[in-house]
Amino acid sequence: MLETRADSASEQLGRLRGEAERLAPEEGEAHTPLPDKLVPADAEQAQTLLRTASTELAARTEALDAARAAHTALGHDHRTAEEAAAAFEETTALLRDLLRDNPARENTEPEPGTPAPEEPEPFAGTLTEARTAAAEARRSLRGCAADLAAAEAAVREASDILVRHANSTRYEQVRTPARQQIRELPAAALPEHAARWAEAFAPRLRVLTDELEQLERNRDSIVDRLRGLVESSLATLRAAQRLSRLPEGLGEWSGQEFLRIRFEEPDHASLTERLGEVIDEATRAAVRKNADLRRDGMSLLLRGVEAALRPRGIAVEILKPDAVLRAERVPVGQMGDVFSGGQLLTAAIALYCTMAALRSNDRGHDRRRHAGTLFLDNPIGRANATYLLELQRAVADALGVQLLYTTGLFDTTALSEFPLVIRLRNDADLRAGLKYISVEEHLRPGLPEEPDAEGVHAQIQATRFFERPQEAGQDRAEPGAGRQEREAGPQEGAAGPGERGAGPGETGPGGGEPPAPRRAASGARPASQAAAASVPRPAAPEAERGERPVS
Repeated sequence: MLETRADSASEQLGRLRGEAERLAPEEGEAHTPLPDKLVPADAEQAQTLLRTASTELAARTEALDAARAAHTALGHDHRTAEEAAAAFEETTALLRDLLRDNPARENTEPEPGTPAPEEPEPFAGTLTEARTAAAEARRSLRGCAADLAAAEAAVREASDILVRHANSTRYEQVRTPARQQIRELPAAALPEHAARWAEAFAPRLRVLTDELEQLERNRDSIVDRLRGLVESSLATLRAAQRLSRLPEGLGEWSGQEFLRIRFEEPDHASLTERLGEVIDEATRAAVRKNADLRRDGMSLLLRGVEAALRPRGIAVEILKPDAVLRAERVPVGQMGDVFSGGQLLTAAIALYCTMAALRSNDRGHDRRRHAGTLFLDNPIGRANATYLLELQRAVADALGVQLLYTTGLFDTTALSEFPLVIRLRNDADLRAGLKYISVEEHLRPGLPEEPDAEGVHAQIQATRFFERPQEAGQDRAEPGAGRQEREAGPQEGAAGPGERGAGPGETGPGGGEPPAPRRAASGARPASQAAAASVPRPAAPEAERGERPVS
């Protein structure tokens, strides 16, 4: 019996301990700290305090439920008030728009003839539809008001632009009444006169538009003409490179182009645009004061070519003359740093021969190998090397240019390169104030004779005669004063000024001097050269007053 009770007590004690552990607080000794008066001293007091706390908890729960019900009712009332406030806000906005956009009307009788204001009709729809329609109307009204404000701002900006345009220094010379009114009137008053000014300016605008169109057509015509000249100039550059091809027999230079010109060919559209900019710049420079931009034809063409070759420009290279004739090309900008004096002179002669051949080609004389004659003033002083002289003569022979060398140096090594060497002397007619060059001696008259030749080494193709008019009181017994120029055809060799045209046997081996020292002959074949050394001589007799150069 006792054992049974002991077992029951042990089980109950275990349950109580488990429940006590389960209900024990995680931290501390109690779940909630209690004041000293609520701390039970024993189990009975604890039961009493528990019943009191349960009663108080039930009362507080009822109060909480009542408070929640009151909060719900107040929330409903708050939402109702917000909806009413929103409705009043819509009405207020409508009244605000009406008061802002419709000025207050005076309580006076309408003037005679003025229609009475229409009474607004009541809205036929529901309240919701009325609110929606009112909202749409207000949005439309606000949008129109914003557009009106933007239009007014645009009008003010246009008025300011018009005033600034009229006050511009470009129109200081314009004395029209409209400009004075625009400058003097306030900006707010300008829109009132806009229609009248537009009507007055319409005829002038048509005239100016026609003039501008005519100027644009003239500009297009000028650009087209300039484009043709620029394209022709670029073709000339290509032809210059083609015509500078050297003959065979010059080592590595054989068949090479002495002048190489590289540039990028512009397309038609970009070329027209660039040339238009060149014309516009020249036009602006014409109206500017103190403008230093030249507007002559050649300067305009050069600027057009420069604009056409943008942005890369043009690259020009030439062969560098040397003793072994290596095919070494040097940019023209480096010639002064790389070339010697003789090489510079040789390159200059080659460039001249190229230009002469180009000119002859442009004139349609491409089949006739005669591009003119070039007199050289003492070239042996700078280029006396044998290979330079040979190169000069070879290039000139290939391009059809006759070289005539003149020098005061008696360089036998250099003179030995020429088949014909003539010593000249200076003569003068003190009475007539004329100076002559006459033949002193044939140092080397040994021009080669062609085996099938008939013995004639000169042929006159054209003759021009000019007789200087005699002054009053001048001795009429001197009819020899005059000048005669003759252009000679193919012949070996050349003589300097002062020698008569050579006949058969005079310029061949053993030929003698001409009988008249004041006449000159140059019957050399193009691409043949001769050197002449000048020797001073006392003044000639007064009878030697004429000059008959034959070229």
